[in-house]
Amino acid sequence: MKFRKIDTIIIVALIVISTLFFYKADYISSFLPSDGQTPQDSGDNTTTILPPVKLPTPPTSLIPAYRRDVSAQDEGVHFDELRISREWWYFNAVFNDSTSQLKDWAVAVSFNHMARGDLLGTNKPDLLVVSLLGNNSETYGGMVNKEHYLGLLKEGTLIAGTPGVKVEFENSWAEGTYPRWHVHAEGADVDAAQQIVIDLDYTARSLPVWALGSRVVDKSDSEVANYVLLGCDVSGTVIIDGQTYTVKGSGSHEHSWTPNAIRRLSIGGWDWFSLSLDNGWNIYAANYLPSPQAISQALSKLDPFGTLLITTDRGVSLTELKDVNLKITAKDEKVFPLVKLPAAFSLKADPSINPLYVISQSLLYGTKTSLSGDISITHATNKIWKFPSYLGMKIGYCTIDGTISWTDDDGDHNVPVHGIGVSWNMRALL
Repeated sequence: MKFRKIDTIIIVALIVISTLFFYKADYISSFLPSDGQTPQDSGDNTTTILPPVKLPTPPTSLIPAYRRDVSAQDEGVHFDELRISREWWYFNAVFNDSTSQLKDWAVAVSFNHMARGDLLGTNKPDLLVVSLLGNNSETYGGMVNKEHYLGLLKEGTLIAGTPGVKVEFENSWAEGTYPRWHVHAEGADVDAAQQIVIDLDYTARSLPVWALGSRVVDKSDSEVANYVLLGCDVSGTVIIDGQTYTVKGSGSHEHSWTPNAIRRLSIGGWDWFSLSLDNGWNIYAANYLPSPQAISQALSKLDPFGTLLITTDRGVSLTELKDVNLKITAKDEKVFPLVKLPAAFSLKADPSINPLYVISQSLLYGTKTSLSGDISITHATNKIWKFPSYLGMKIGYCTIDGTISWTDDDGDHNVPVHGIGVSWNMRALL
């Protein structure tokens, strides 16, 4: 078929008109580079979306199945047994979700039954801790300790039951069983200056892990035990002086108990951190200091009971580092002339060479896995018990800047880490 001149003109006109139509509709410009750029680097003039860069993940520890098994009885009360003198239930969170109305705030709620020797000279071993900390140094909450025994009856301010978490302290309470819990905190004694009411739902995204426990089975029969759930989904509301805020983020839930045999004469302090990183990872760290604090807190030493856990997937897989070196680099409020609460730390953690941890550490050998960084506590809820207790506690808003390093088949890796979280520090004179 032979094209006539008029046919050629019509075809060219249709092409030009079609091109102009698609250009006006911004269809063509979405695929054409501008200013000589390629679609990948054309900035605002292209809708091409590059996939996010996937971070390498550190090698994980081989955690035995029994260390990830928690029963409803484990979650319940233990201090009703004669040999158990101390039991704590912790709930912590960072409201780091983009939809949270208190973006990047942190919260800690803890129900504690303390041993009678923990607060020397008092008969108030029941302790409620509520700390709400903003990202611009806002500080709400406090610590309330009251009697446990009323007369000869074993009843008091803190009441706990079993199975599952069933604990209450006056108008504050926590209840639930793995994988869901609800936490409610309020009370005039918590914060005399502001009225705060906290309601949070915790949902576990993974199995718990026992950080301490002396038995392979029947953890509830252990006299020293501690388990933690990392990377929980946390959502709910926070009311401050009548104003309600919807909050959402990532948190941790922890439960521990210890016997009468462990007293202030043996362990007189600790440093504890629950951190949510900008890249979605979570870090949990706990370090214990032997008495006397005036000497031990000045030293940089490895703690045989220290633990540091890193998870890149909300607790499903874990990298466990047992050689934890936490050195104090700054101090602030004084508990006693030679004992002050810490304000900043340098952190170094590596796999342990202790044969007790061969199973969990086996996958880390030869990988040069380590975490190093600096932790700063910007503001906090403090309480100092003076004579004769001489004990100080500090629940803080903390930041971490550091690096996680390791070696695998792909070579050496150094992943920078930055995040925010909750810190808990305790110091005692003896």
